[in-house]
Amino acid sequence: MRVVFMGPPGAGKGTQAAVLASRLGIPHISTGDIFRANVAEGTELGKQAQQFMDAGEYVPDSVTNAMVRDRLTHDDCRPGFLLDGYPRTVEQVAELDAMLRSAGHALDVVVELTVDIDEVVARLVKRAQEQGRTDDTEDVLRRRLEVYGEQTAPLIDTYFQRGILVQVDGMGLIEEVTERLFAVVVVD
Repeated sequence: MRVVFMGPPGAGKGTQAAVLASRLGIPHISTGDIFRANVAEGTELGKQAQQFMDAGEYVPDSVTNAMVRDRLTHDDCRPGFLLDGYPRTVEQVAELDAMLRSAGHALDVVVELTVDIDEVVARLVKRAQEQGRTDDTEDVLRRRLEVYGEQTAPLIDTYFQRGILVQVDGMGLIEEVTERLFAVVVVD
């Protein structure tokens, strides 16, 4: 199964993505992990990414796309994969489509964890206080969630139009969310 997993910061996306990938027997691939691996291994792409990160800039799509393309060629991705944090732009959607098409594949499902923004903000503010993150104020967190919504709305619409988007209520206990997720994604 080839899955894209989406959800705003604080939605529990990482937790649920890892559980789903494990259940499906496919690798959970986050762009953050790909970046860290390439930087740690000193690959050419890692060196390019590091230059942008050191300058406090976003890693450009060309580098991100190349890293994802390379990662999807690894043997563990043959039966499928779960992408977490990619694609983030409509351009990246087109690039992912081209990568999959060239390998004779397509996405099976795009999962969007939906959440109550006020509850997520409260959760993130509490976590920031517990971890001493003084820069994660309520205003900053709300803006981050707003930007996420603006950036992902076109992607959500694209995948909805294709009929491969499933939305899962991400509120409640971890086990409850997992149960809802498995009810719509996992085919036993």
